[in-house]
Amino acid sequence: MTRTAHRPTPEELAAAQDATIPDVAAPGLRVLFCGINPGLWSGATGRHFARPGNRFWPALHLSGFTPRRFGPDEQQELIALGLGITNVVARTTAKAAELTPEEYREGGAALVERVERLRPRALAVLGVGAYRTAFGRPKAAVGPQEHTIGETRVWVLPNPSGLNAHYSLNAIADEFRALRTAVSDEPPPGSADA
Repeated sequence: MTRTAHRPTPEELAAAQDATIPDVAAPGLRVLFCGINPGLWSGATGRHFARPGNRFWPALHLSGFTPRRFGPDEQQELIALGLGITNVVARTTAKAAELTPEEYREGGAALVERVERLRPRALAVLGVGAYRTAFGRPKAAVGPQEHTIGETRVWVLPNPSGLNAHYSLNAIADEFRALRTAVSDEPPPGSADA
């Protein structure tokens, strides 16, 4: 059961523009989930996928990644499950449309460095448009990608924002589940079985 989170005031939301929030990450994770960039709600609360209506937390549970539905205030508990959260672009905005192609490309380069350092089993970018721009792969589709970052598999998953009307919660959870199944069957990077 998730706790009721603090609802930011309009002033707190305005002050969160261009803020950054820390990653939830550690070396050797099963999956490092990568959002596009934090929204103002996340910037104001310091928590990833914090806006009510964002479907990240329910999809994580429905797909079997978590034993129950976690909330943004429990994000640090993901590390013990081998999961983490980062973003392509670190700065908060009201809408992802405020980001420039250059910010995406710079964020993609920084993300590659982060993944090479942390070596998760999989990187899951949550948003096909962000992935296409950040990595210069204009024909990429949702699902596993052909390229890797070192030994890290790269997946593209639907953006869980409530604004993404192309995918229902169940459809998002199905895509998350396909990733969970794949990483459950793979040995960790650098193991004798890899």
